[in-house]
Order: sequence, then C-alpha cells, then structure tokens
Amino acid sequence: MENFGLMISSGAPMGSGGPDLPNGYGDMVGQAQWAEEHGFECIWVGEGRLANNGVVPMSVIAAYTKRIKIGSGILPYRTRNPALLAVTAKTLDDLAPGRIRLGLGGWWEPLATRVGLPNNKPLKAMREIITVVRQLLDGQEVTYEGEFVNLDSVKFDGKSDDFGRSYPVEIHIGAVRMGMCALSGEIADGALLDFLVPPSYNDEALLAIQKGAEKSGRSLDNFQVPQLIAVSVNNDDRQQAIDDCKEFLTQYIAQQPHITEFCGADEDLVARIKSIMGWPATKAQIREAMKLVSNDLTQDVAACGTATEALDRISAWVDHGCTESVLTPLGADAYGTLEQIASAANLRNVRD
Repeated sequence: MENFGLMISSGAPMGSGGPDLPNGYGDMVGQAQWAEEHGFECIWVGEGRLANNGVVPMSVIAAYTKRIKIGSGILPYRTRNPALLAVTAKTLDDLAPGRIRLGLGGWWEPLATRVGLPNNKPLKAMREIITVVRQLLDGQEVTYEGEFVNLDSVKFDGKSDDFGRSYPVEIHIGAVRMGMCALSGEIADGALLDFLVPPSYNDEALLAIQKGAEKSGRSLDNFQVPQLIAVSVNNDDRQQAIDDCKEFLTQYIAQQPHITEFCGADEDLVARIKSIMGWPATKAQIREAMKLVSNDLTQDVAACGTATEALDRISAWVDHGCTESVLTPLGADAYGTLEQIASAANLRNVRD
C-alpha cells in the first residue's frame, strides 16, 4: 500500500473520538489512534503562527499510542535555544522510545520578524542548530561558537545521562527552497517537503538533496522524503472537495512567498489575489479571491475531488520521490476525507 502519514492541526478536532480531553485534544488523539490502527507511518503535528504549541499535542499523542511515529512538522528552528530543542526531543523519546521525529523549519513571516526572530541566513542558522542538536542527542558534551548558536560545555544531565546515553531521534528539515533541500541531503535524516506544489517540483528538490548528500559523501539509502499533501474528498460533491483545497491554496498564495513561488500561479493571478486580501485576511476576502483560482491549478497541487481522483494525484507525488504521503485533510468533514481515502486504498485495520 501507499506509505501514509497524517498531519494533525493543533486544537482542530475532526470528530474522530478519543479520550475525554478538553479543547479538541481528545479528538487529536482519536485521529492518531485511527491512523495507527490503519497502518500509517507517522503523525505530524505543526506549529505555525501564535495559535498552538506543537510539543504539547505531540506529548499527549505519544502517551496514547503504541507504535506510530510522531513528528514535529515543523517546530520553528529559532524559537527555542538548541539545547532546549535537544532536551525536548530527548524527553519525547523517553515517552515514546524510537518513535520521535524532530522536524525543524522556518517560522511564518511577517510574524517571525515581528517577534524579533527574522529568517536571516536560514541555511547557516539551520546548519548550526542541527549540528549541536545532533551532538547532544548523541550523548556528547558540546562547546560551539557560531553566529546563531553558542554553547559552553553543555550536555544532558538526566539520571541516565552520565554514561553518554544517545537518543535515536530522526531530524527532518522542513525544506522548501533548493538550498534547504541540499542541506537536508547533507546533514539531516529526511526532508519534509511542503504541500501545494506540483509533483514536478519534487524532481528539482530531489536533485538538490542528492547534491547535498554528495557534498558530505553520505548515502541516501535510508533518507526519508515525507511530503505534506493537502487533501479533500467528497464522492457526492467533488466540487465542494475542490473548493476546500482552493480556499486553502488562495490564502497561501496571498500570504506565503514560498507557495507563491512554486505552486504554478502566474504573476498576474498572484497580484490580483493580493489586491483582494489583506493580512490577516477575512473569510470574506478569501472567498472572494478564490473565485480567481481555477480547478485545474487547485487539482495540480492538491489531492481533491473524488477518492479515486485524490489517490491518483497522491500517487503522482510518490512517483516523483515522495516516500511518505502526509495527508493534510481540509474542509468541514476532514475525518470523512480520511475514511474515504482509507476505503478506496483498501487500508486494513492493523490493531493489535
């Protein structure tokens, strides 16, 4: 079967049950348990704007699941001291041994600049942070003097850390532009590729990853390329499913330069959408601007329509190198989307 992952938005219930926890966390656990039972590879939890912390739901999901991997998709790489990033990953690994993926990436602009952490020199900053986090997770004592990272004789000091215990946490880079893709191939365990890009985007990204690997002389045999894929399925009303993704795409075209750059929208369309939408955009502005976006563009960068259409489109990203299709369900019935995809893909319940 296809290798699936699931992106869960913090505090966004989809009606999938789960334990009695407040503010949608029970539903998030229910989604994670459903994915685990259906053989999904990983649950990814995002942390974007100032809406929700990603570590809290990761911890809750880890406590209520047994086998499925749990990844941050992503934690903004400069919002935490690298020693704190590393000890957070270590603590999560204590809770769910061998199941944690630390996904790091850039924060949303203009928010990053507004809080004093602009995305300056992202390649240099990411390299320094991953270098130190990796060394700490390997049980080393770290001294490092860099532009973004400065540590002086720092090591883990938990009860079991006296003998250089290591923690098998995978490090993934949330890569978009080719420089970050190359850095992923050079120093990371995987590249979490973004959504709302056509499958052809992957060809350039994978070439950059390969060049990065060649630079460091490493093999990509175990390198992972999970990819977020925006999905919405409605077998009774395919246009509604397309519109779910179209609304999402429209907002990202207006507000996220990396999506604007790679989704295939031409400059005139981008300008017209931005002329309608402000920051932050109102629901009415988004609905008005999305009238400018075609079904063809939407279905080129998102898996939407009927379940068969969605699965066919997911397969296109897999054919272009995606190793794990991280479903990011959109619309009012996101859980229904997952159920229809699972049914169409003949996913079996694998509960113990």
